Amino acid sequence: MTTTGIVLIEEHAQRVKPPRMLAVPFNFGKALGKPGDREFQQTVLNATFDLLNRDQGPILEQFETDTGPDKPITQGTQVTNSIKLTKGVLREEVASVKNDYLEWLKENDGRTAFGLSGLEWGKIDKLLELLEGYIEGHAIDESYKPSETSLANFIRYCVDDIKAYYYESKMAHRKDDSDHKIHEWFWSETAAGAIVIRLAEKMKEDEDDEIKGMSFGIAR
Repeated sequence: MTTTGIVLIEEHAQRVKPPRMLAVPFNFGKALGKPGDREFQQTVLNATFDLLNRDQGPILEQFETDTGPDKPITQGTQVTNSIKLTKGVLREEVASVKNDYLEWLKENDGRTAFGLSGLEWGKIDKLLELLEGYIEGHAIDESYKPSETSLANFIRYCVDDIKAYYYESKMAHRKDDSDHKIHEWFWSETAAGAIVIRLAEKMKEDEDDEIKGMSFGIAR
């Protein structure tokens, strides 16, 4: 079977040596470049499929673009979030972006990145309650966790769902904002960003090695 693909970290392809691979200069989650730019995305796909015409491999080719490589996205560890975090503030914030999230669902035929945790978006308050309890030193109620998912991954999926809810709400409300602006907004201006940063700090102290290891990628 003849195969081709796209790689975001060129060093991985250099080590694995797949038959054909196109290295793109974009951030994670943007393998085809800017979201919504169909013409540009088709250009990336065409370059990927063009590699199928090469008989010899392994082939690792860089995708050339006038826009240059993406600058690194903002991380939670790189910003200062001065919000005084309380359960009331967080619940009010979640409610305040609900209409924007509903607009996202409407515009995208119900498609959403929310759901990795196994909970539906309407139960986001329960998801937050689980993480707040963990930060306060309580055991997470594992009855909400899918049986095949480790506790460490469940926590990560909960965070991913929170971010999906906020990011998609923001993209519906401010369609022209860059992904960098959205990342910076989430980490520096929201109570949700503040609780995830605090969660990462708590996970670093956990006796479970998998949870401790997962803490380094939570606030991203």
